[in-house]
Amino acid sequence: MNLALVHSRARSGVRAPAVRVEVHLGGGLPAMSIVGLPEAAVREARDRVRAAIQCSQFEFPARRITVNLAPADLPKDGGRFDLAIALGILAASGQIPLEPLGQYEFLGELGLTGELRAIDGVLPAALAAAEAGRGLVVPAGNGAEAALASRVDASTARTLLEVCALLHGRRSLPRAEVQWVAPRPGPDLADVRGQAHARRALEIAAAGGHHLLLIGPPGCGKTLLASRLPGLLPEASEDEALEAAAIASVSGRGIDPARWRERPFRSPHHTASAVALVGGGADPRPGEISLAHQGVLFLDELPEWDRRALEVLREPLESGLVTVSRAARSAEFPARFQLVAAMNPCPCGWAGDNSGRCCCTDDVIRRYRARISGPLLDRIDLHIDVPRLPPAELRPDATPGESSAQVRERVVRARQCQHERASKPNSRLDQAETASHCRVSERDHALLERAIDALQLSARSMHRILRVARTIADLDGSAGILTHHLTEAIGFRRNDRNQGGVQAA
Repeated sequence: MNLALVHSRARSGVRAPAVRVEVHLGGGLPAMSIVGLPEAAVREARDRVRAAIQCSQFEFPARRITVNLAPADLPKDGGRFDLAIALGILAASGQIPLEPLGQYEFLGELGLTGELRAIDGVLPAALAAAEAGRGLVVPAGNGAEAALASRVDASTARTLLEVCALLHGRRSLPRAEVQWVAPRPGPDLADVRGQAHARRALEIAAAGGHHLLLIGPPGCGKTLLASRLPGLLPEASEDEALEAAAIASVSGRGIDPARWRERPFRSPHHTASAVALVGGGADPRPGEISLAHQGVLFLDELPEWDRRALEVLREPLESGLVTVSRAARSAEFPARFQLVAAMNPCPCGWAGDNSGRCCCTDDVIRRYRARISGPLLDRIDLHIDVPRLPPAELRPDATPGESSAQVRERVVRARQCQHERASKPNSRLDQAETASHCRVSERDHALLERAIDALQLSARSMHRILRVARTIADLDGSAGILTHHLTEAIGFRRNDRNQGGVQAA
């Protein structure tokens, strides 16, 4: 038999499309060619594969070898196809049996000695292999990651010889396993002294999945508060955790399989570019907003960010998805993150402080706040002031506030109410669902209309106020939105009209 077929997987965003590695041995001068839109690293596989086969004491056929990676119009990159190509050559030349190849999918880069080296993007491939009903063979270095897809029969190998022994039926390969560890204790909300209003806003944000903006002078605790939000969120479901882990898997930065159930917390520096935030590159990779999927994205010093970088957040904040398009290819990445932003009230940081130390003019403050566009602010549900605390409240022996565990209990109960009602957090309700689940009395609706006129807010802001009010009611265990729930939600938007003096679009 001069033809062999081996199953493998490519990488395209967070998907792992199937690739059929077809190997044909023909007549003519000895040569090897790889077709099917391979990039440089894939074309170089011919040299790695030849050396690996010979070092493994197999015969490299002295024939015309054609390797086709189908489908032909899907770009192929990296060394992930080395193992499949080597097995196809050995099967086509009769050195290993053909029949067992159809039961497995193979991924892995080959060293010149025949050892298997780890690759990226294994988790999406494992999930796809499970759906296809085939087993998966990966390098030992990728075993823990592949095991996260509990539905797949994943095995690990260290060398090409071990894989060939499996196909000959002479030995079995060890199953991929995850080494579980105890969860790490995260930052606790009890460490935050005072700031009752900010703590309340943080609880509401966690309960409804709402975006949050913290405004206050330097050193008042904005970053401290933001870092406590992941500890208030409910534990990620298996599907949510797998989505986030799959993004980390294809990012090239790797994942820690023992920590895969923890919600991500991303805090990029304010000098990050738009591409770093949203993702991109010739070979599209996920950006910070996708790496924060199902977790928290914290943007400190918000006015110091490049405005073009911030504007790329507007669509993902609404859709939870980002599409990175390039000339050669495009990729979609999930981006359902919770935004927490922090800023000073003015360039010197002390506007509004009781000390009176601010020396910024009104025009300087207006220009500073105008660096953040109205449309972006319009998409942030909660805007709160975080004042400087008196020294007496910062004493080590001061009575601590509630711990993260205590607040999290209320958050989990509120989330359960939301999922029973609409199968999603309140922040993700669409317009029709908002009208159905966030009803208020006629008197309260008139109150809301007066607030919208007084604060000059948009229709989007009105809907977001109603969703926040619904979350506050859920925390109180109330079946309906009462007047005090609505007034508290309105209070979290009072800073809208002071941010740059622009109307939200």
